[in-house]
Amino acid sequence: MSQISLTFPDGKVRDYPAGVTPAEVAASIAPSLAKSAISAQVNGKHWDMAWPIPSDATVSINTLKDEGPALELIRHDLAHIMARAVQEIWPDVKVTIGPVRDYGWFYDFDRAEPFTPEDLGQIEAKMKQIINARETVKTELWDRERTRKYYENRGEPFKIELLDRIPAGEDIRMYWHGDWQDLCRGPHLQHTGQVPADAFKLTHVAGAYWLGDASRPMLQRIYGIAFRNRDDLKAHITMLEEAAKRDHRKLGREMGLFHMQEEAPGQVFWHPNGWTIYTQLQDYMRRQQRRGGYVEVNTPQVVNRKLWEASGHWENYQENMFIVEVDEDHAREKTINALKPMNCPCHVQIFNVGLKSYRDLPLRMAEFGSCARYEPSGALHGIMRVRGFTQDDAHIFCTEAQIEAEAKKFIEFLAAVYADLGFDQWRIKLSTRPEKRIGTEESWDYAEAALANAVTAAGHAYEIFPGEGAFYGPKLEFVLRDAIGRDWQCGTFQVDPNLPERLDAAYIGEDGMKHRPIMLHRACLGSFERFIGILIENHAGKLPFWLAPRQVVVASIVSDADDYVAEVVTALTLAGVRAEADMRNEKINYKVREHSVGKVPVILAIGMNEVRERTVSVRRLGDTRTETITLDAAIAEFSAAALAPDQR
Repeated sequence: MSQISLTFPDGKVRDYPAGVTPAEVAASIAPSLAKSAISAQVNGKHWDMAWPIPSDATVSINTLKDEGPALELIRHDLAHIMARAVQEIWPDVKVTIGPVRDYGWFYDFDRAEPFTPEDLGQIEAKMKQIINARETVKTELWDRERTRKYYENRGEPFKIELLDRIPAGEDIRMYWHGDWQDLCRGPHLQHTGQVPADAFKLTHVAGAYWLGDASRPMLQRIYGIAFRNRDDLKAHITMLEEAAKRDHRKLGREMGLFHMQEEAPGQVFWHPNGWTIYTQLQDYMRRQQRRGGYVEVNTPQVVNRKLWEASGHWENYQENMFIVEVDEDHAREKTINALKPMNCPCHVQIFNVGLKSYRDLPLRMAEFGSCARYEPSGALHGIMRVRGFTQDDAHIFCTEAQIEAEAKKFIEFLAAVYADLGFDQWRIKLSTRPEKRIGTEESWDYAEAALANAVTAAGHAYEIFPGEGAFYGPKLEFVLRDAIGRDWQCGTFQVDPNLPERLDAAYIGEDGMKHRPIMLHRACLGSFERFIGILIENHAGKLPFWLAPRQVVVASIVSDADDYVAEVVTALTLAGVRAEADMRNEKINYKVREHSVGKVPVILAIGMNEVRERTVSVRRLGDTRTETITLDAAIAEFSAAALAPDQR
């Protein structure tokens, strides 16, 4: 038998027979490692302990201490264990697929009766029995015909359809968890007992069309969450409970910010309070962009299909576009337009008007562009996932040599904005060349190095995501972490030589010849709608004073104080504070409770003592104490707090 050489993380090399499995490798190193091993990394790929290693390779053995591989396997195995539990309880249920997702997994089932909360408890109990049985997980490669007959005999039509979707020549791998089988690429754990029995929970059931196609059967999707230990599970459940309290849809109602309705799915009806947040944020971003050297433009919302065809969006993005057909006067056929799903092709049109010189570059072009994208109704989520939105979008036209400097400048710009908005934890992902791409290797080398150098020069670290770039260029993604530990991908910086080429953009270089500019797509917030949702949830509705739609409510304790209440409101308003009066014939405690639910930062209570002494009693949101200060002091304090961070 031929020998292969395996290189380990410490640099040591050992020879093994070709086809040796990671399980055998682990056993050759130490019995304790063989027992604790869950999977391996073979040449950087996640490898099942039972898969043979055919040739020389770099190898490392994973245990439950290796968080990434461990969570992937725990959640993947639990998907299989849950499907097995369901079929053991209800043998007539048909199974489909169960992928890993953030924090857990889901699995789709075809069952006539809806699952109930009581059913989830029963399924969990059965899953724990399977885990505690510590049954072996095994895998085999089958041929297509054998697999088809197996599923035909078991009456599993969804599995047969999945089988037909596997490309010819690709391995067909079968996995068993005990005596229950599933069609799966793997990898999986060595036995069911490696799943922590006290570190998972089934959370809820939802409807889901088979393969996301609304014309296909509606299935039942059971969701679960899982972690490496009980403490991590408890921490996540606590986070979910806190997230429910912070839900922007709930707070949006309580604060009177916006509403959605079925006549305009995925679009926002902004109320005065919500629109105040929106405009304050937009004004802040406009000032920051002007300081950053951007020119602001505005482009049409309805654009003829010819531009979308030229840009490539008609071919590659049409299913996400809203199409508008118009009977033009004297036209023999309808004119076909689309609501713009993004601003970039229109910005190239502005760049293309008139002759541009290398001296004009970099040209930083920004737009608060209203866009529309079709999102499936099941994907819509408050103002976080919508069909109509406005981007804080900009495109930088530059030379290849300017990419690094522009990337660094944007990272510094973004860092300042995030700090002003209360986000001090964020990270950078560098997505590099995918397998299918255009351009030379030299151009990819240059662009990727430029982005990496820019991040380092700006004083930040980055994580590489190999192969995650667009087909035309690498990108940076900026991921915020909110107050309860959730991650939100918001900012982007994308290198694009493709669109200028497709839309014939050019500038005159120092040599007097035409050259293609590089187009840098960049966004800081992403969309105003989604970012405002993130802000609301991050701050639990208690927005920074300068962003709060109702900054001060001046509430009367007795009606005789009404004239002074009106005077205080007027003085604050003239000083730039968003202030309003509450002179209703209600007790002051009732008013305080109501405005606290509405997340008003400051309530000024006015009684006859305050009238006589020209003072105000200050009650701050979240604080049960009150303090009495002079009216002049209140005006000075709150007018200063009402300024945006860049205006102080």
